[in-house]
Amino acid sequence: MKIVISLILLYGIVVAKKITFDEAISLTIQNNKELKAKEYETKKAVQNLKEAKAYDLGKVELAYNISHTNHAGYVFGMKMASKEASFDDFGFGHFIDSMGGLMNPATALQTKSDLLAYQPDQLNNPDARTNFETKFTYDVPIYTGGKLQTARDMAKLQILANSNKLKYDKKKIGLDVLKAYNGAVTAKSFMTMLQKNQKTIDRFIRTSQHLYNNQLARVIDVKQSKMARQMLDVKLQEAKAKFDVAIAYLQFLTNDKDISDVDKMVFYDQNITSFEMFRSDAINNRDDYKWMRLNAKTMKKKISFDSSGDYPMIGAHVEYGLNDDQLSLDTTKDYYLGAIGLKYTIFDGDINKINKQKATIDYLKTKTYYHYMKNGIETEVRKNYLDIKANQAQIPNKIKIQNMAEDILRRTEKIYKNNLDFRTNMMFVLMQFENLLKSQADLIKSKYDQTILYGKLQISAGNSLKGLK
Repeated sequence: MKIVISLILLYGIVVAKKITFDEAISLTIQNNKELKAKEYETKKAVQNLKEAKAYDLGKVELAYNISHTNHAGYVFGMKMASKEASFDDFGFGHFIDSMGGLMNPATALQTKSDLLAYQPDQLNNPDARTNFETKFTYDVPIYTGGKLQTARDMAKLQILANSNKLKYDKKKIGLDVLKAYNGAVTAKSFMTMLQKNQKTIDRFIRTSQHLYNNQLARVIDVKQSKMARQMLDVKLQEAKAKFDVAIAYLQFLTNDKDISDVDKMVFYDQNITSFEMFRSDAINNRDDYKWMRLNAKTMKKKISFDSSGDYPMIGAHVEYGLNDDQLSLDTTKDYYLGAIGLKYTIFDGDINKINKQKATIDYLKTKTYYHYMKNGIETEVRKNYLDIKANQAQIPNKIKIQNMAEDILRRTEKIYKNNLDFRTNMMFVLMQFENLLKSQADLIKSKYDQTILYGKLQISAGNSLKGLK
């Protein structure tokens, strides 16, 4: 039995994992499935660039067709393609047989008329033919009105855009990690605070029981103190539940189920520089702002892309193949074809013009959002800056309030202990105890709020929380 218990304890030590904030962020960036899914957008943009470049190389295709028909036109064409057509296919046998009639002046005119009206059976009703066609084709664009070059430029811009968007998402998810991490630390602080106050309540219970035993207090005082103890137990359970939820969310973000504890709180009581510095950092460093700027550039390129219809399209086609009435590679029946084609749209009902106008509208819309985003970023930074400044200004007063609550509770408890004439009762003591609990909880929560506000300020300024001191 001892061995089993030892193994269980050893397993708990091995599995239990206490991490720091930087470790939590590193694990999240490395393992988070949402980030992994977003990485595919950047990979897709790279493939789009490769696709745009690939069109310049043209396309080589192999076609192999087997057909069987007795259609006169197809059969004759197949024979011509395989270099098998003969004069007999044109009915020249009948012409030769009629040469005598043509040579005789008496019958020449009639024979000529008969020959011209003759429908050669070999040509009109050929035997069914099976044809084997093998050919290689190569098609390559020569000039596309700048469409392919513009597509490459757009793809390059989108690679940069998606890369910046991913950078922003990696920074932004740090705020979720911060909420979970410091949330767990804060829950532990609440538990420590409640456990300490449980000892205070236990002292109240002993005091009220002692006074009651000496007929210096009523039984309700004992019951009130015991009820307060039960309420603290419930609050402790709630704090433990919040700790478990924070750890569970941290496990979800990092994709690490072994995490069971966190280190100390981060980003409390930080020195905040001027607003202008944060605002400047935001405009220069915000990756999502760069992403929007690159999107605007992409949409501007799309105007050129949709303008390619104003120019002619020139392409080349090369073909090599062979036809035969059986499966073979007889090169005496091969052929080749080379062609250059030009296509120019003279009229399309203004479709091309409409597409250019739509592309221009999309560009102007994206550009407007880009400028709007700048104002939004400045407002976001200002709000976060003012919020954390206000929070930091409140902390000293909240510490004073907590100290005052502790002092008032001590004095009230001292009066209660010397309760010779029933001058006070447990209700007054517990009222001051509740004030102390509120002030302690408010201070703990304010410290947590300050760390989150600091994180928001740094993210809004375009900074990463990882490695930030």
